[in-house]
Amino acid sequence: MSDNVLDEVHAVLQSRIGADPASSYAASLYHKGLDAILKKVGEEATETVMAAKDGDAKKLVYEIADLWFHTMVLLAQQGLEPQQVLDELARRMGTSGLAEKAARDTN
Repeated sequence: MSDNVLDEVHAVLQSRIGADPASSYAASLYHKGLDAILKKVGEEATETVMAAKDGDAKKLVYEIADLWFHTMVLLAQQGLEPQQVLDELARRMGTSGLAEKAARDTN
């Protein structure tokens, strides 16, 4: 792995789009379609919340990795890049979270 794991994971996920569903887990998700991908994102988000409530740091990291992975599957399926999310986070830096939310509420 390089210093930019997100780019490497994204490249692998991109290579799985259109691949034989029997060849990889990601390919099977892509084959099942958007609803299956969204279901997995929701499941992983719930598991992340439960791990946090349990107070087990190792389990929380594991579940967040699953959540990130499945959101990256979603990004790739939607034709988006992880860099776009990073750029949005960078854009928000230095802006109060309250101010940023207020600006969204007026749009």
